[in-house]
Amino acid sequence: MLERWQALYRNHQSKLLVAASVATTLALVGFYQVLSPPPQNLTQSDINDAVNFALEEGGRRPSVASLAYAAVIPSVVRVSGYDPGTETPETAPDDGQPPAVELPDSGELEEDFHEQFTAVGTGVVIDDSGTILTNLHVVRAAQKLRVQFFDGTEADAMIVGARPDLDLAVIRPSILPDNLIPATLGASGSLRPGDEVVAIGFPFGIGPSASAGVVSGLLRVLQREGEVTMRNLIQFDAAANPGNSGGPLVNADGEVVGIVTAILNPSGLRTFAGIAFAVTMEEAGGAVEESPL
Repeated sequence: MLERWQALYRNHQSKLLVAASVATTLALVGFYQVLSPPPQNLTQSDINDAVNFALEEGGRRPSVASLAYAAVIPSVVRVSGYDPGTETPETAPDDGQPPAVELPDSGELEEDFHEQFTAVGTGVVIDDSGTILTNLHVVRAAQKLRVQFFDGTEADAMIVGARPDLDLAVIRPSILPDNLIPATLGASGSLRPGDEVVAIGFPFGIGPSASAGVVSGLLRVLQREGEVTMRNLIQFDAAANPGNSGGPLVNADGEVVGIVTAILNPSGLRTFAGIAFAVTMEEAGGAVEESPL
């Protein structure tokens, strides 16, 4: 009997091996099906939770305002006016921190606090030669001008051009920092009401400070006593106060699209009431005798 089975195995060895392999595979598949958990039906909520978890693990994305600020801040300068015979411009202390702001008595706050910073403003470097755009009202009354660059370099400066009709002045410093970085300039023609913008400057001498808002309107006209004083202005609602004058208005791409020049407050106070204006960079080109764009 044994010999018969041995002969049968020899004659059908290959078929028997194939059959055994198939049987083993089927047994393993059946065993896996028995042990495997039932399939899960993912809901939209499950998908949302997974996406949010992945975003949180990847870190919070920087805001539009912080990216715009980072793009322009190396080009922003503090502009100070002073009388060389009686005082020197305020500078940062030796530890590199901004100087402390001393508040006057509460009864004198409305007047003295504002007047303390009438000769402090902001400027922005617009080319490799160190040309700085600022407001004319920031520099006009000063006997001497002093600018402080982003890296801490300080230098005297002089007025080399002006557009009184736009309240713009061009100043040039006597010394330039080694790593001078001019701002990237943009055209206001691409702006639309509602676009995000950032105003950078030294409000009340504190800064550099950033305030974010939106374009409130375009082609605005300012007039005083019935006479038009400025045209084609950008209206925006990013907070601007004394000291912001001459600073850059920056779009979401990090381009300077305007120079902050005026705020409107019907109460007569020189503080922000939600409406500010900037001269467009196209208009500012006249102050440097050619368009910077």
